[in-house]
Amino acid sequence: MARYTGPKSKIARKFGEAIFGDDKSFEKKNYPPGQHGNNRRRGKKSEYAIQLMEKQKAKYTYGILERQFRNLFARANRSKGVTGEVLLQLCESRLDNVVYRMGIAPSRRGARQLVSHRHITVNGDVVNIPSYSLNAGDVVGVREKSKSLQTIQDSLSANSSVYEWITWNSEKKEGTFVSVPERIQIPENIKEQLIVELYSK
Repeated sequence: MARYTGPKSKIARKFGEAIFGDDKSFEKKNYPPGQHGNNRRRGKKSEYAIQLMEKQKAKYTYGILERQFRNLFARANRSKGVTGEVLLQLCESRLDNVVYRMGIAPSRRGARQLVSHRHITVNGDVVNIPSYSLNAGDVVGVREKSKSLQTIQDSLSANSSVYEWITWNSEKKEGTFVSVPERIQIPENIKEQLIVELYSK
């Protein structure tokens, strides 16, 4: 299973925001990484550099590698609607992202692990593919044998996020992916138009 396993704080500092969630190291050093820290003179970025940074930010945020991301873009490009918005909607519809949004895992990386270790079901069947694309109305739940896992219980009790496109039943430990979210409902700070411009060159 290909995934990014490198340093998280360094990447968060590069983009100037905690894209991997709460991070004490980022809070202490919230400036770009490098030997000279804040004192380094940084020239004006080119248009290409800005577009590339935005694409990398989206990839790291959702935990997707280049080939997968390129395939998602091609799919968004073929779809009806605004390509950039559709791209983000496809990212939000991934099973690992929805598991994270429901609060079953504290991070997308943790959600990915729960899915691949067969702790998550979709419409009653175990699915172990993190990139599995959900459709409106799909029910995502915790497998019966996994409901007592401490990590899942801790994550659910600490979760306070509410999203309009997801419902959650705490007794059954399952939720419904009600609909694909509109762009205004997606909280991620990503300028998707820059990604479209980059891939359209």
